[in-house]
Amino acid sequence: MSFELTLALLIGGAFILLCIFFYYVPFFLWISARVSGVHISLIQLVLMRIRQVPATVIVKAMIEAHKAGLQDVKRDDLEAHYLAGGNVEAVVHALVSASKANIELGFKMATAIDLAGRDVFQAVQMSVNPKVIDTPPVTAVAKDGIQLIAKARVTVRANIRQLVGGAGEDTVLARVGEGIVSSIGSSVSHKEVLENPDTISKLVLKKGLDSGTAFEILSIDIADIDIGKNIGAALQIDQAQADKNIAQAKAEERRAMAIALEQEMKAKAQEARAKVIEAEAELPRAMAEAFINGNLGIMDYYKMKNMEADTTMRESIARPGATAATPKK
Repeated sequence: MSFELTLALLIGGAFILLCIFFYYVPFFLWISARVSGVHISLIQLVLMRIRQVPATVIVKAMIEAHKAGLQDVKRDDLEAHYLAGGNVEAVVHALVSASKANIELGFKMATAIDLAGRDVFQAVQMSVNPKVIDTPPVTAVAKDGIQLIAKARVTVRANIRQLVGGAGEDTVLARVGEGIVSSIGSSVSHKEVLENPDTISKLVLKKGLDSGTAFEILSIDIADIDIGKNIGAALQIDQAQADKNIAQAKAEERRAMAIALEQEMKAKAQEARAKVIEAEAELPRAMAEAFINGNLGIMDYYKMKNMEADTTMRESIARPGATAATPKK
């Protein structure tokens, strides 16, 4: 083997060894930490590599915390938070921002907020710079039956202590909408609401709608109020139409009952006439039997016929416009 080939192999091996060394021993990162005033050993950086913790992220976070004067940020805590699935950079940014803004926020609280799924850095920013939330149109009806459509603008500030377990923006908007509906519904006239829309804000703020939420409501401003439908008149019209339909149904029921009663009376009258006709049909037979048995004489028969003729004449005279009929002899 020639000298040049041996030298090339040695240089190549040395280069590979240096790459492996600087991969597991971040020497330049250690120098950067030492220059920034962060005390961390090379062994700890090597152990971070073994634990699969990005040493660059941890060291940069420690440098940022050290430069900001944060004393409670420790390397072990940062590693534990990273291994738990947290965002180390966001937590340190939030702690620095809170420190500069004189907001009380500890490391444990910041990591708890981050692990709860909330953006802790955005929450700190919202504590410094309140956020304005526009509510969707809220429809309510005053006591005079006029519908009002209101839009509100809610100014909120993040409540750091309630970020873990506190309700979000949707709950705040729902409670504000409920308060607007209650306030308008308790107004005697819609004109009162249009003249003094600030009364809605005052009544809603008194209810303490931000309790149990991750926000603190600073103000509620009514941005717009529109007049909708006359719900009272529409309800009265519907009630009148319903009463009319009920009355018509009852009248139809009474008419049907009257028709049924009339049909029943006609049936009974026909039955009575049938019985009369049947009885009249039996009369000649009874008279014949009376003649045969000697119970009825010829003179009695003529008297009966004269009585029938007189009765017929009286009935004809009693009818309006009828003339007297000559009785049969």
